[in-house]
Amino acid sequence: MAVDAVRVELGERAYEVRIGQGLIARAGAEIAPLLRRPKVAILTDETVAGLHLAPFQAALREAGIASSALALPAGEATKGWEQFSRAVEWLLEEKVERRDVVVALGGGVIGDLAGFAAAVLRRGVRFVQVPTTLLAQVDSSVGGKTGINTAQGKNLVGAFHQPSLVLADIDVLETLPARDFLAGYGEVVKYGLLGDADFYDWLEEAGPRLASDPEARQRAVRRSVEMKAEIVARDETEEGDRALLNLGHTFCHALEKATGYSDRLLHGEGVAIGCVLAFELSQRLGLCAQEAPSRLRAHLRSMGTKVDLRDIPGDLPDAEGLLALMGQDKKVVDGRLRFILARGIGSAFVADDVPPDAVRAVLTEALALR
Repeated sequence: MAVDAVRVELGERAYEVRIGQGLIARAGAEIAPLLRRPKVAILTDETVAGLHLAPFQAALREAGIASSALALPAGEATKGWEQFSRAVEWLLEEKVERRDVVVALGGGVIGDLAGFAAAVLRRGVRFVQVPTTLLAQVDSSVGGKTGINTAQGKNLVGAFHQPSLVLADIDVLETLPARDFLAGYGEVVKYGLLGDADFYDWLEEAGPRLASDPEARQRAVRRSVEMKAEIVARDETEEGDRALLNLGHTFCHALEKATGYSDRLLHGEGVAIGCVLAFELSQRLGLCAQEAPSRLRAHLRSMGTKVDLRDIPGDLPDAEGLLALMGQDKKVVDGRLRFILARGIGSAFVADDVPPDAVRAVLTEALALR
């Protein structure tokens, strides 16, 4: 299959997202045109390093590019002040200059942390995203959102800092554990739900074979990236349309906080559950037909991913507790929670006037089924 190139149109800061097979094996040739000197610094995690760092560095050497690498601990807990500080100090020790390039080799945690480190290092150095998870390939590696989590909530400290290139090698997705692949699918299905009913229809048919069919996998990643690129080009800093990409995320971020950013709930699993809750809320408010949330729930069940609050192990706060956690979300505007609601599959919109009682009722009902 040919490599697909999706351009994120941001004027002088425009860049390509390249999607296809074997991109890590030719990463040196892809990255070389960006370099002022043949040297890069790589931030990765220990799990990804064991799988992909050696072939990635070998590809760089083939193109005459020297590299150094720091492997941080794997997991969401890494995306905080401690490992962020460690990464920045290491980049300084490596004498990374303002004209150099930092490479983020890993999933969403590494991409967000490395991108933020690049944003603040010497007031901004360029970086390249090499996403190794489905979630990162279709979502977090594209669009320039970088940041870390704090005790107060998720992604509350960060910067908009666009990459110079994204290399999405769909072959590396075959090394993902099944649960991680399915978690990433939560972000894929989100794109169909928010603005492309035809894509959602195709996913209902093709979704179960994405893990084993490279052609279907590449199509799913390409369409997801196309949709995100279009939205980011219109609204880079989330003043309007870009908020649509947060479908399911207000619920998701509260659930992630409630579960301590642990492996009780992966981000993509939280997005899937959050999308179901957003459609339940939309249906309760009379915005969409009753069959819409039922159809979504049935599809996610057929994929084998988490769907409802009862799929999250361990205790959860009550409805009031979850509402309080939502109050810390960065999507709060003038003290009001902003939700992405839907008039149907493929038709989402931003709403900041949602009655708290309706949200409370949806959460209460979902919790009662646990």
